[in-house]
Amino acid sequence: MNADTPSPLPRYSQIKRMISSRIQSGDWRPGDRIASEAELVRDMGVSRMTINRALRELTLEGQLIRVQGVGTFVAESKAQSALFEVKNIADEIRARGSRHEAKVILLRREAASEQTARLFEMKAGDEVYHSTLLHLENDVPIQIEDRLVDPRMAKDYLQQDFTRITPFVYLTEVAPISEAEHVIEAVLPEAEERRLLKIPAKEPCIRLHRRTWSDGKLVSCVDLTYPGSRYRLSGRFRA
Repeated sequence: MNADTPSPLPRYSQIKRMISSRIQSGDWRPGDRIASEAELVRDMGVSRMTINRALRELTLEGQLIRVQGVGTFVAESKAQSALFEVKNIADEIRARGSRHEAKVILLRREAASEQTARLFEMKAGDEVYHSTLLHLENDVPIQIEDRLVDPRMAKDYLQQDFTRITPFVYLTEVAPISEAEHVIEAVLPEAEERRLLKIPAKEPCIRLHRRTWSDGKLVSCVDLTYPGSRYRLSGRFRA
């Protein structure tokens, strides 16, 4: 790398561009440890502060991971899901040129708790449908979908083969979405969630709580849990 070529960009931006170029070219691949700050200072002929800013910004942008006392590594690329839109995860995965697979962990009828009954405007103890699916992209687990459904809005829900179609596809056919609500939080997964997602105990997850309505009636409440190291949510809106 050479930062001596004249450029209108600030030095730290030039260094960011050079590091990004090496990552994009495959010179540094996901998981590789890149040159240390001291090595970059020596090779680039700039201050440690300049190098630190470049690495810090690349880390914030998700291209690098910095581990104190160990080094700086190229981040694994993350799958991306729309934040403001309600989309079919199978379509998102196929759009990336990948293979989608769904495993049904649970599919049954249950008695509604008091909290669930309030949400669906029913009586505690009334029947609700409960499903849990694990979605995989090229055999890698990327989402746990844990869903409650109002049987009055989707009476044949339990008869569906969710290894062939997703709950999203079935529900949007029988009860088209007229309104949706998203709430996002960072969570530490439970033991069973870690087992399904094949992640270590301390890895945080992103959890998207989604409620969808059709013609003013709540159809479904779903928790979508993503491993933080493999996924990110993005959204764009206009004021």
